Amino acid sequence: MANDKTGVVLMTYGSATTADQVATYMQHVYPNGVPDGVIEDFEERYRLVGRSPLIDITQKQAELTEKALGADYIVRAGMQHSHPFIDEVVAECKAAGATRLIGVILAPQYSPIIMRRYIDALEGSAKAHGIDEVKIAAPWGTEEHFIALMAKRVNEALERLREKHGTVPPIVFTTHSLPKRVVEMDLSYLDQLRETAEAIAAKIDPSLKWEMAYQSAGHTPEEWLKPDLVDVLARVRDEGGKAVLIVPLQFLADHLEILYDLDIAGGEQCQEYGIEYNRIELPNTDPQFIEALAAAVQTIE
Repeated sequence: MANDKTGVVLMTYGSATTADQVATYMQHVYPNGVPDGVIEDFEERYRLVGRSPLIDITQKQAELTEKALGADYIVRAGMQHSHPFIDEVVAECKAAGATRLIGVILAPQYSPIIMRRYIDALEGSAKAHGIDEVKIAAPWGTEEHFIALMAKRVNEALERLREKHGTVPPIVFTTHSLPKRVVEMDLSYLDQLRETAEAIAAKIDPSLKWEMAYQSAGHTPEEWLKPDLVDVLARVRDEGGKAVLIVPLQFLADHLEILYDLDIAGGEQCQEYGIEYNRIELPNTDPQFIEALAAAVQTIE
């Protein structure tokens, strides 16, 4: 086996897969003690969803990205809070002949300050396994293949809804909420989100109207980013809207924040308000998305 390969680690938060894994997962997320009620709340969410496919999809993304990059690369999916952990897959890369590492954070828009834990985990694991060269792919929220895929998904949905309703419904780009104090450490993160939304809209129609909202705020009393999707949907109702198109901007694979927070909780809110709920399909393992991941790697090689 050649021992001069580049290891690539696709890094994401991680997830429980079923309800019976929630307690262990949450204990890793909250090492100083899980807040009261969180385990029970999330166990119920997982029961409603049935199964989170996040880890399966992310590992498939890694497999396909390795094929796209070629024989000089070893690509693995590493999680921050569940198996396979980042450290585990760095060890795999080393055993398979990797002498250098590239980390790709599976959030097209990110800040090295806000998401420092991914970088620290990768660099720490690399050092522990004797790999000296570590690079992190730059934010890739306007990468051409990613934008093309997202624009295609949005445009297909709009054409379907225009044919059904005779008009285009409100378009709401959503991204994972964060505590306001965290984002204030690096406001460029919010600029990146807007740049991605603008690039998608421009590829469809420069005059396309859209707005942004935040979803899946955490279980803490501090101030989180606004507007929350809950509030935006209420305003759509108040303005007489009959349908809405949700476009997850930062989520790249189906998981709890999509299948529960949007499809179940968001869908129930829309039903209560008399609004037709619609969202685009996520990138998952679409070939265009795999090209985007490969390009994120190749850009820094």
